[in-house]
Amino acid sequence: MGKWGEIVPEGVCRTFPANAQVLWDIHMFPGGVGATANGQMIEDNVVEIGIWFHDDDTNLKYKQDLALYQLREGYQNGELIVPPHGYTMTQGFHSFDHPVRIDSFQPHGHLRMNAASLEVFYPETGRTEQISQISNWSATWHHSHIYAQDVAPLLPTGAVLVIKQWYDNTSNNPNNPDPDMWVVGGSRTGDEMSHAWIAVTHLDEEGYDQLLAQRKESEEKMVAAHD
Repeated sequence: MGKWGEIVPEGVCRTFPANAQVLWDIHMFPGGVGATANGQMIEDNVVEIGIWFHDDDTNLKYKQDLALYQLREGYQNGELIVPPHGYTMTQGFHSFDHPVRIDSFQPHGHLRMNAASLEVFYPETGRTEQISQISNWSATWHHSHIYAQDVAPLLPTGAVLVIKQWYDNTSNNPNNPDPDMWVVGGSRTGDEMSHAWIAVTHLDEEGYDQLLAQRKESEEKMVAAHD
């Protein structure tokens, strides 16, 4: 609900395999969407998809994909549990065997989820860098947070994405329909989910170094302009 479209940056593309099909999955529950939306049914829902195709002669070197990154393995089998009048935090990790650029971040949950963050851990130095924090999250607005192309996080080979989400099953959560419930993983709105959709451009070392050099040059020009 409330999601805007995805935007693929210049110079990259997503691909369809031959004879591919486009499928989608919409899960809803007839109990409303929580107090912040007045607990009412949402009528006349519309889901649309638009696909822009590149010309055959377009030279695009790198591919981007939008994938679901799970935070809690097996959560749909009951491993994700938020106790009555309690809290839970989930955490997931993912690394790549090649450099990448993170183009967008869309955490997913239901009525008890209330915050999410995305961090990068660099094993060589032990440093952790937070690149996104979404507070006061609401299931009525599943927004894809798209990074500007000149500042989209660049991850070297081996860097680790750390994805965290928080859940509030207390009466302090204005979206909570029933804080007395045990909440488990599942597709119903009254259940919970724990994953994030992340758009990733898959680079090689040459492309990674080129993007770093372009950003360094841009920063130097900005500094020189202010001197």
